[in-house]
Amino acid sequence: MATHALGYAPEDPVCLVEACRKAIEWILITHTARGLLVARPWIDHPYGEEEITLLEEELLPAMDRFLSRIEEIDQQLEEAQEQEAAALLAAGWPR
Repeated sequence: MATHALGYAPEDPVCLVEACRKAIEWILITHTARGLLVARPWIDHPYGEEEITLLEEELLPAMDRFLSRIEEIDQQLEEAQEQEAAALLAAGWPR
């Protein structure tokens, strides 16, 4: 994804989603590997195996689809900019 090449920009919501996705994946991997529950500080019930499975099967794929769609949109914008630049150069810009 383009954000990898540019680095993290905290004001960029796409970078935020990408960072959250990586953090969630890391938490799930490290906790499940050790058989730990995922603490939920604001409720009195940590995420166990069932909730972790839901996150893995539903949340992470949804975030992946979101990020893939953003990549498609970015590619379309980049192609449009390249076409515009080529048209300007063909027209003799700058003069």
